[in-house]
Amino acid sequence: MRIIGLTGGIASGKSTASAFLRELGACVIDADEISRTLTAQNGPALPLIAERFGAELIDKQGRLDRRALGRRVFGDEGERTALNAILHPMVRAEMQRQIEELRLKGARIAVLDVPLLFESGMEGLAERTWLVACPVEIQLSRLMARDRLGREEALLRICSQMPLEEKKRRADLLIDSSTGLERMREEIQRLWRDELALCEDRKE
Repeated sequence: MRIIGLTGGIASGKSTASAFLRELGACVIDADEISRTLTAQNGPALPLIAERFGAELIDKQGRLDRRALGRRVFGDEGERTALNAILHPMVRAEMQRQIEELRLKGARIAVLDVPLLFESGMEGLAERTWLVACPVEIQLSRLMARDRLGREEALLRICSQMPLEEKKRRADLLIDSSTGLERMREEIQRLWRDELALCEDRKE
């Protein structure tokens, strides 16, 4: 089974690329989805988060105050590193479980949708890495509109991630999300066909 690591900075278009791949029949393992499950009401990560960041972040119903936690970790590298140290191993373990599940089912390709693929070291799980990217001004305007953030707060969130040039250096393949949805869809369709062809070649 081939494994593709799909990544991209916040508001870069990665989720759109992931949705296109699902439409094409890809088996996508979503790190954000796993993280949301881990931090959902009474989720398994919440006791560790409460221990490190304070019990006041968890209400009496066992729900995490995500905005308050976000304010703590964005702009403070030490706090962000502490949160990642809690979540990344748990996310990775669940991703590996889902990979094995797909392998047993006979899936030809698994796509790992991981925003912090390189930052977390999870690129080691993939044979090839695809980076979805766009110019920072487009990324900034998308983030401000999507999350209703001011420019300074949005820029802080972008800068909290690995610089784009470093991601480009590490990635095997770049998908430009600033070209428009249709061109992006066509590019992903072409790349997906190429991956399927490689799977067929392995059978021979």
